[in-house]
Amino acid sequence: MSHPEQIHSVFFVLGATHHQAPIEVRERLSLSADAVDILHADIAEMAGLKEIVVLNTCNRTEFYGVASSTDAVAVLQSVFCRRQSFPEAEFEKIQIQLHGMPAIQHLLEVASGLDSQLLGETEIFGQVKSAYARAQNKNSTGPVLNRVFQKAFQAAKHVRSSTAISIGHVSVANVALDLAQSIFGDLSSTRILLLGAGEIGEKTARAFQSRGAASLTVASRRIEHAMELASTLNATALPFENRDSHLGNFDIVVCSTAAPGCIVTLPAVQAAMKQRRARPLFFIDLAMPRDVESGVANIQYAYLYNLDDLAKIADENRNAREAELNKCRQILSERANTLWRHVGPLTAPTPSRS
Repeated sequence: MSHPEQIHSVFFVLGATHHQAPIEVRERLSLSADAVDILHADIAEMAGLKEIVVLNTCNRTEFYGVASSTDAVAVLQSVFCRRQSFPEAEFEKIQIQLHGMPAIQHLLEVASGLDSQLLGETEIFGQVKSAYARAQNKNSTGPVLNRVFQKAFQAAKHVRSSTAISIGHVSVANVALDLAQSIFGDLSSTRILLLGAGEIGEKTARAFQSRGAASLTVASRRIEHAMELASTLNATALPFENRDSHLGNFDIVVCSTAAPGCIVTLPAVQAAMKQRRARPLFFIDLAMPRDVESGVANIQYAYLYNLDDLAKIADENRNAREAELNKCRQILSERANTLWRHVGPLTAPTPSRS
């Protein structure tokens, strides 16, 4: 005869991040906006999952939620791996899974930029807010996640305003700019092609302009988006389907599309380099999944840096921010403990069925 057990509702985080998953793995786990919507629909049908937020960025795919038991979290993992055609045994080796207060501490550190590849970067704050807003629109949040995420935003703002963790405005764009200047020197005469007309491409383009770059061209799968951004940047627009034949005309190519696979192929770059002879061609691949075939890095005079490459370079210059890390973690630990005292009772034990 079985005896009744006590089953707790579990506040959890489940996912994979840059800490254990290199870029070639993260792109296999990455979710498009449509895939997030589909996954939300799947999750809504899962027994035992009460609340859920899906955070999907270039460095992490994570699920924050409230479940009736850890068994429900295991089902979520299985469904996600199956949808991504990713072996669950392989996912087990790289996953992060935290419950209760440690999961809250993790969210606070993520929102504050402490868990980012670029320590102290601020873009993650907006990405967490967007993920939470999307979940709210899907009616996927409830009393626990609503409180936890609102407090996470408050904590992140406090850390940024009361410490020097974000000193130097750390960003991938700034690292890419430094590399471009090391290759070309003065950027005023370089020709730059933006593949992708989204927020990341625009920010990078403006960063180049701030350092003297004057010749910008924008290509997007939707020509109206390319023309709109080109007008904003005082740049020119290029039909996306003409990108290969024009590659040789540019010195720097910034890639940040949402394409599901590579849009800059090895043969296209080989053809472009024949036109350029010994003149370098610098690819900055900010996309997830990656936009540029990895073999491009092996072509003479072609330089290719992806998100992990840029993060490694930035990591060499993090000493000033590293000194603030313990201070930030102490602040967030205190807030996480206070928050857990409030939301812990909301995940109180409920009797199981005998």
